[in-house]
Amino acid sequence: MAESLFLQYPKCSTCRNAKKWLEAQGAEFEDRNIALQPPTKEELRDVLNKSGLDIKKLFNTSGQKYRELGLKDKLKTMSEEEMLDLLSSDGMLVKRPIFVHGGKATVGFKEAEFERVLS
Repeated sequence: MAESLFLQYPKCSTCRNAKKWLEAQGAEFEDRNIALQPPTKEELRDVLNKSGLDIKKLFNTSGQKYRELGLKDKLKTMSEEEMLDLLSSDGMLVKRPIFVHGGKATVGFKEAEFERVLS
């Protein structure tokens, strides 16, 4: 895996802004389209460990797929393994962008968080 991994969806304006921000900082990263190449269970577990986030924060709750599958209620009874299986099966279920650098990771785009991960 590259030193830094940037998982994003090209049609997502937040992802485009995050990518512009990273490029402006001169950051080098592996850029992956989350829809074409969803993160693996191991990558998702790594993001959880490095970000300290709750697994539910990895879900794209505003996505069409999330609503179609009725996940708001289903997640309450799912195990972490089941959630990781589901997230790794479809990149559109995953909140984006995801940025992993060194021992840190962040989900979604907040400049301050990206700065923290890059430092």
